[in-house]
Amino acid sequence: MKMNRMPSPWKKIRSEIKYDNPWIRVTEDEVINPAGKPGIYGVVHFKTYAVAIIPLDEENNTWIVGQYRYPLDSYEWEVIEGGCPEGTPPVETAHRELHEEAGLLAERMELILEMQLSNSTTDEISYTYVARGIRIVNPEPDEDEKLTIKKLPFDDVYAMVMRGEIRDSLSVASVLKAKALMMEGKL
Repeated sequence: MKMNRMPSPWKKIRSEIKYDNPWIRVTEDEVINPAGKPGIYGVVHFKTYAVAIIPLDEENNTWIVGQYRYPLDSYEWEVIEGGCPEGTPPVETAHRELHEEAGLLAERMELILEMQLSNSTTDEISYTYVARGIRIVNPEPDEDEKLTIKKLPFDDVYAMVMRGEIRDSLSVASVLKAKALMMEGKL
């Protein structure tokens, strides 16, 4: 959703798709930049929205997942996340990912954050939900996911963010927003 209706100081001359796969498309645009000079701008278009879920039980416990992240060649702890295909309501994906990754079902989902993940090079948008009314079932991860699931108090996850042990931007922003809402008595 475009929120700012200011006119663009950029002028697009020509656009060419440089790379395209089922998940992303990379476009290179010939532009006139805000200084009036010719240049290029590369944009990565994500064919999914990012969806994050923070499940909270009655005692404010939550679940996080650990997994290897190929681009960074590192093992990372994150909130539950997944890709939402264009045209699918993000809340549907939130329910699906919660079940697939953590083996959890939720009675309610509350949207707490909509965010641009890296707006200087991508158009990727994310949605974060807090899941309530949690019921435990069996997880059904995708075949390319090897996940470790950990249940712990939400405040421990917040402490992990503050110590830099959780580094994924969507996880960090989601946990900080949830903590701020809790401190304000709104969550």
